[in-house]
Amino acid sequence: MVRRRVTNIRNNWKEKLEGVGFHFYEMEGLPYWDESAYYEFSSGQIDHLEAVTNELYEMCIELVGHVIKEDLLADLAIPEGFHDYVRRSWEADEPSIYGRFDFWYDGKSEPKLLEFNADTPTALFEASVVQYYWLQDFDSRNDQFNSLHEGLLEVMKEGIKDFVGPQVLYFSCVKESLEDYTTVEYLRDVAIQAGLNTAHIFIDDVGYDSGSGRFVDLSDGGINRMFKLYPWEWLIREPFAKQLLTSGIRLLEPAWKMVLSNKAILPLLWERYPAHKNLLPAYFRPPRDGRHYVQKPFFSREGEGIYVSDRFGIVPPEVIFQEYRELPSHDGNYPVVGSWIIGGEARGMGIREDTTTITNNLSRFVPHLFG
Repeated sequence: MVRRRVTNIRNNWKEKLEGVGFHFYEMEGLPYWDESAYYEFSSGQIDHLEAVTNELYEMCIELVGHVIKEDLLADLAIPEGFHDYVRRSWEADEPSIYGRFDFWYDGKSEPKLLEFNADTPTALFEASVVQYYWLQDFDSRNDQFNSLHEGLLEVMKEGIKDFVGPQVLYFSCVKESLEDYTTVEYLRDVAIQAGLNTAHIFIDDVGYDSGSGRFVDLSDGGINRMFKLYPWEWLIREPFAKQLLTSGIRLLEPAWKMVLSNKAILPLLWERYPAHKNLLPAYFRPPRDGRHYVQKPFFSREGEGIYVSDRFGIVPPEVIFQEYRELPSHDGNYPVVGSWIIGGEARGMGIREDTTTITNNLSRFVPHLFG
């Protein structure tokens, strides 16, 4: 089984965190980074999580092809005006940098997919860098499921460098979110190490020049390639969304990720892979079998709009129902295992825990190791 071990924090832990560029170790006065405990896995458990992550990603990629071939984009609440846009992105094989599967896992039973954060996952810097340096201080004789930095460098040097060419790759996020800014700047730093030309611009500062028909930065320089830590479902509903279709800008994560960043993939996966050992039963309508299900909106973040029941009344549009599986409890702490896909391969994991069974934006990040 997976074990949660209570341990001593480093005397100078804040200075250590700030020394690697991590500054949001507290959020709203509550601890976000928590090294008073860690999760311990066996090497066999890590190997299994890696294999499951790779298998599920292959299933997800197959599902994208199916959704596009069968013209199911409208069923995922993707506006009709963007259907061809998504198809072209898929047919052009536009590259993806990353994604994060969230798993229920107790170390004894099979991991179960809770959802796939395929478009704008955060907690990357914590998983890649911060917990790595914690382990070096804590006990470097142990290991960690963590080749995230190496994976990011590889994908930047290969697919992303070809995608960008000699142009500038802009990295963008919303203002006033230190978490988002840290994630974006970490990715930009990796891109710089890979030899790409980069720049940072907040999404709020991206403009559109109607004369040239292109998106521009604050100096009116054209933006042709951009990584955006901003959800596709928000972006395509902005006032300038139609200009995405004509301006020539190409974005990361790519437009075909609109399919996978949608919780409607959960019942679609269950339909295509019924009774798969790593999936939970999921449906577009609430089952009447007396069991508890989680109602999840197609588009929700950090636990927003989650509702658990064994009986549902009027069902709102754009929701799915997934069998409820209570997270394993470790003395009242409920962990979710976040398993990262980098460039199409499983490369590491991070753990978020809370004292409730629904993970939210204030849930703590706790490091892990395996012996």
